[in-house]
Amino acid sequence: MPARNILVIHARASSLRFALVNEAHSQFPLHGMADGLGSRNAELRWQRGGEKDSLMIPNADHRAALSQLLPLVQNAAGGKLHGIGHHVLHGGEQFTSACRLDAKVLARLRALAPLAPDQMPASLHGIEAALHLVPNLPQVAVFDTAFHQTLPEHAYRLALPDELYRQHSFRRFSFHGSSHRFVSHRAAELAGLAIGDSCWLSAHLGLHSSVCAIVNGQSRDSSMNLVMGTRSGDIDPHLYTQLHRSLGWSLEKIDQVLKQESGLLGLSGLASDMRSLERARDQGHAGATLAIEVFCYRLAKALSAVGCALPQLDGLIFTGEIGENSPLVRSKTVDHLKLLNLAIDREANARCVRGVAGPIHKRGHPRVLVVPTNEERQIALDTLGLLN
Repeated sequence: MPARNILVIHARASSLRFALVNEAHSQFPLHGMADGLGSRNAELRWQRGGEKDSLMIPNADHRAALSQLLPLVQNAAGGKLHGIGHHVLHGGEQFTSACRLDAKVLARLRALAPLAPDQMPASLHGIEAALHLVPNLPQVAVFDTAFHQTLPEHAYRLALPDELYRQHSFRRFSFHGSSHRFVSHRAAELAGLAIGDSCWLSAHLGLHSSVCAIVNGQSRDSSMNLVMGTRSGDIDPHLYTQLHRSLGWSLEKIDQVLKQESGLLGLSGLASDMRSLERARDQGHAGATLAIEVFCYRLAKALSAVGCALPQLDGLIFTGEIGENSPLVRSKTVDHLKLLNLAIDREANARCVRGVAGPIHKRGHPRVLVVPTNEERQIALDTLGLLN
């Protein structure tokens, strides 16, 4: 059977990221983004091989952007596109694995939109556009939450009155599932271990970050309560009351500050981007220095916490934009994990940037690996799994 091609789509409120994945090749034949959707500055940008190109698509919505994109995809795929895999943030408790899209599934997804009101409507726009434009092509929803459906109840339940869970499904949900799944399999390959007989701590670090404890290929605990680019991470719930009583802030104002004005941006007073903060730290910026220190310490605390779910530790994985490209963050985080006997080899750590994978631990200490993630490929593999 010839190698098959899957188009992977990640729709956001004003953008649509895409990648054409061929199951036989590691490189994407085509990838890019439609950005600024809904505005007169909307633009479709793509890369094919070493060539980059772009097209202005003023006022285009998701459907219009996709209609411009599909001929490029068909051309790059040699006219043989076998399916579309859609990244969907939230599957609730209903979707424990990837699912073929049809009218009934789409209705169930619409009902889940309140669980992630900032992201789910955009995912639905992308799905609806693709189903309208290529209704006869197999399409699959791949959920960020699905990998974490193996968490035990004591890990996902909140310590709230029982009826809030039984009647309204208030519980912990976890994300970046495709990334944690992909890098844990890749880490096992790099270490010469079987994924079904290995245990990992995984840190996906970027503008949004999470950690995960993975036992024999299954998620056993995770956390997104980390300091992020603009998010505060874990806070005492009494802070909401204090901000309201002391400052008169509304719930909407508190939500905005904690989600959009806090994290690395709030601590530094400078930027939400780790690269900018590292440059500022090198120049003696106190806020940037503090933001990085807090980020790394809170990350180490989260890794230690989810480590309770592991019967053994076969290694720690760093991935995501920060995890793959910041030797400073990796080194500072591991420095806080001495109780796990982790230690970094400075030269190996410095080498692993810009897509370079490999071990960065000192000899005689537990594994620490840098593993570039590939969520698009994992989504394509999950899509192909349903088409087989």
